[in-house]
Amino acid sequence: MAGTTAHRPHNADDYGVYDDAKTYYASDDRHNNRHGARTRTYSQNTLLRHFEKIGVKEPFRRGSHDERALGEGRRFLVQVEPTLKSLQEQEDTDSNMQITIEDSGPKVIPLRTAGSAGHNRFDVRGTYMLSNLLQELTLAKEYGRSQIILDEGRLNENPVDRLSRLVRDHFWEGLTRRIDASTVEVAARDPKDWTDDPRPRIYIPAGCPEQYEYYKRVAQERPEIKLDVQMLPKDITPDYVRDLNEKPGLLVVAVKEAKGEKTGKPTLEGLPFVVPGGRFNELYGWDSYMASLGLLVNERVDMVKSIVENFCFCIEHYGKILNATRSYYLLRSQPPFLTDMALRVYEKTKHEPDAIDFLKRAILAAIKEYHTVWTSEPRLDPVTGLSRYRPEGRGVPPETESTHFVHVLEPYRKKHNMEFQEFVRAYNYGEVHEPELDEYFMHDRAVRESGHDTTYRFEGVCANLATIDLNSLLFKYETDIARTIRGLFGDKIIMPEEFCAGTPYEPGEVLSSAVWDRRAKRRKLTMDKLMWNEKEGMFFDYDTVKKEQCTYETATTLWALWAGLATPKQAADMVKKGLPRFEAYGGLLAGTEKSRGEIGLERPNRQWDYPYGWAPQQMLAWTGLLRYSFNEEAERLAYKWLYMVTKAFVDFNGVVVEKYDVTSRVDPHRVDAEYGNQGLDFKGVAKEGFAWVNASYVYGLQIINAHMRRALGTLTPYPTFVRAMELNEEKALAALSLP
Repeated sequence: MAGTTAHRPHNADDYGVYDDAKTYYASDDRHNNRHGARTRTYSQNTLLRHFEKIGVKEPFRRGSHDERALGEGRRFLVQVEPTLKSLQEQEDTDSNMQITIEDSGPKVIPLRTAGSAGHNRFDVRGTYMLSNLLQELTLAKEYGRSQIILDEGRLNENPVDRLSRLVRDHFWEGLTRRIDASTVEVAARDPKDWTDDPRPRIYIPAGCPEQYEYYKRVAQERPEIKLDVQMLPKDITPDYVRDLNEKPGLLVVAVKEAKGEKTGKPTLEGLPFVVPGGRFNELYGWDSYMASLGLLVNERVDMVKSIVENFCFCIEHYGKILNATRSYYLLRSQPPFLTDMALRVYEKTKHEPDAIDFLKRAILAAIKEYHTVWTSEPRLDPVTGLSRYRPEGRGVPPETESTHFVHVLEPYRKKHNMEFQEFVRAYNYGEVHEPELDEYFMHDRAVRESGHDTTYRFEGVCANLATIDLNSLLFKYETDIARTIRGLFGDKIIMPEEFCAGTPYEPGEVLSSAVWDRRAKRRKLTMDKLMWNEKEGMFFDYDTVKKEQCTYETATTLWALWAGLATPKQAADMVKKGLPRFEAYGGLLAGTEKSRGEIGLERPNRQWDYPYGWAPQQMLAWTGLLRYSFNEEAERLAYKWLYMVTKAFVDFNGVVVEKYDVTSRVDPHRVDAEYGNQGLDFKGVAKEGFAWVNASYVYGLQIINAHMRRALGTLTPYPTFVRAMELNEEKALAALSLP
């Protein structure tokens, strides 16, 4: 019997309607109609004769050409290439390989039903179902299928379920990278390589001789890829990083020992990480933390653990969690989130034997980063004790487009009577001195380190600002480190040699929680004095040079809630006075229209200003509001953001992008700012979404209630949802009042 069961033919019901694309389209048996359930179709005369045989006097009703078989989902028998061609010609009227609400086709196409062996047809209607059909046919073609049995459920799937499923089963996979011999040819090539001889190049820190030997061996064994392998010096200076601009390259991250798949010999394998979007191949800083919030929802704990280990590697060997792992970012960090990230992993893995060692290494790395990066000059303001985004560097940031700074540099080029490239080189190498340019690029580098590139909040002043966001994050570091040392390490942790360089500690020194508690208390008192505005009910950035509070209204004021920095009274004031300034149709604005000011040809939109909203601002605000028990506000804001993302996903062929115009009700994914929007450039089907928006979606679904989730699936705008809930309450109260 066992043998018979094992070899029985598959029925179509054995397969999951919502399997991932590889599982769904790789099976020959699934798409062979011999075993699929068939819906027998009768003519009226045949039905009458059939009913007479079984003693039924009247027929139930005449079978229609698109009748669904009772008790099972409808399936279609689809010829992939002809149907795809027909669909595009008829429905993709703007020829962009997407079917959206802006296409003017009839929005209906008949498909043959599998239950009738293709004899009968059913009309698939509407933008959403047709765009899903385009996506499924694109995937089927990629998997080499000429004919498929397609479940209707994949076309009319609840959009919340569909997007959540795509994030879990496809988008994370599409964004996963690792750096080793299997990927180095592609990953080490830099799309921003502006040199005359662009080639894959990789840099190894001085403390990793095994990686250096490994990549030298790869370069020798595969000379055709022209891999350039370079060892970094122990001390990395601004002059050295500037000189590297002549030969930009990828920085290695952590590896583990493994056996070669083909050779079976010991080798190295890169630890995986998730990139912000599909065009990237390097590890990014705060993007990775934001992605981790969604990865943990999807139970991808090993991936988040791997990213934390990569961050610890960066701190140990490069001195910081880098903006990204390219040579021109060696002096630049990004907003710090390591302690929270490591503690979230620990909570998921604390039953595992190595969990406490993992957490200890992450906390030690964070302590080193805290001292060597954020509380050392030039980032530390010695007067206030607060921290600033203020990385070192020389000259013009090389990773930008060649024309990006022309308007800034042109007057100086003319002044020195040089060709443009000649002037840039002379300025970078100190052959001409322009203090005003030095000031400009100091602030420009700071903006890039802040992650908020670009915004009028920071223009020409960023490096002087003790920002509410950075100092909230450092308060969180201080309280996390204190709580962890006290609660999990018996109130003492020993500093090992590898994390002592640049810190005030000696190898073997014992650290307790008390000093971290004092640091947090001191930062809190200073921020209250210099950054809190009682009248406005908000925290503001503080200008350490002008010694005054700034006036730009930024959503990062809510990071004080996320960090636990605000008192209950401050939190209540922020919700009452501050929050309404940022709340828009699709969630939170990055800043207010009043603070941004007028825009025009001479003063264009900046992407971190009004009217745009970003996933990090949403997630940190939701979490902070919940921390202070403002549950209704968190649910409302999460619903608005999720609704906007879902609506764009439904109306525009499954699009998920980097940022949104949260004031727009029709096409919020269209962003008219200096860098446009990442995630728009796909043909047929989106494969990656965008990391922190993917995360915000699955994370936000954990925050809204069940009623909201159902309403979200029917694309109910928030005001309509609220009115419906109010009507239900009124009916319930009326029923209670009846005698």
